[in-house]
Amino acid sequence: MKTYYLALDLKDDPQLIAEYERWHQACNGWPEIRKSILDADITDMQIYRTGNRLFMVMETGETLDPAKKAKQDAQNPKVKEWEELMSNFQQPLPWAGDGEKWVLMDKIFQL
Repeated sequence: MKTYYLALDLKDDPQLIAEYERWHQACNGWPEIRKSILDADITDMQIYRTGNRLFMVMETGETLDPAKKAKQDAQNPKVKEWEELMSNFQQPLPWAGDGEKWVLMDKIFQL
């Protein structure tokens, strides 16, 4: 098992933030998105928010291949549709690379 920690910002607009959270309620999630996550061997995913900053904790099995997942997502019309919808709410971190949304965080401390 491997754990990834990622960050992303939302546009700093209370209405957009509320709508983003609404889309992420279990009753509003798209089953195709959930399936694409589980099919990639992502076993758990949690998103936390403070202000307009998001933190994702992603637990995976041994077979997750991030490059393969990205390629599959780029070819999946429903994932592309979801990502386009989410881009209305998201903004890249100032240090994100071109086209990069969620940025992998570095562990700097462990007790």
